[in-house]
Amino acid sequence: MSDFEEIYQDYFKDVFLFMRALCRDENLSEEITQETFVKALASIDNYKKEKDIRAWLFTIARNTYYTYCRKKNLAIDEIPEISAPDVIFTERIENDEQAMLIHKILHTLEEPYKEVFNLRVFGELSFDKIGEIFGKSAGWARVTYFRAKKRITEKMDKGEIL
Repeated sequence: MSDFEEIYQDYFKDVFLFMRALCRDENLSEEITQETFVKALASIDNYKKEKDIRAWLFTIARNTYYTYCRKKNLAIDEIPEISAPDVIFTERIENDEQAMLIHKILHTLEEPYKEVFNLRVFGELSFDKIGEIFGKSAGWARVTYFRAKKRITEKMDKGEIL
């Protein structure tokens, strides 16, 4: 089996689930996932091996979906918010040092931000499931997650060393 076939086998389901969360349409998710792997194969030489391949594939999928939305004349504000684990963090964790920094910053967050972020990113739970754990709504889980992400991003951007 070729390297790309292994990539396809290993990451097809992740990309499909990411797309299904993004566009909420099973058939469109399948179509865009297939197109994502066609584009990835065509540009595999541009892939930077030190980056997370899953994040790279998610970026291709997201951009493919946005192109689809533009062609269908969907306004940007009509494109649903990504509800899969946040790709920005996956892209930012380029090495062990940055991963450790995120964990250190996360450790300083108060509850429920710390736990919601952990459940979302590392546990890969849906906002519905996280809300259920806390006895709250999916909207509450989504807002709490984005607030935690914002706090972590701000601390990383300031270069706060803990």
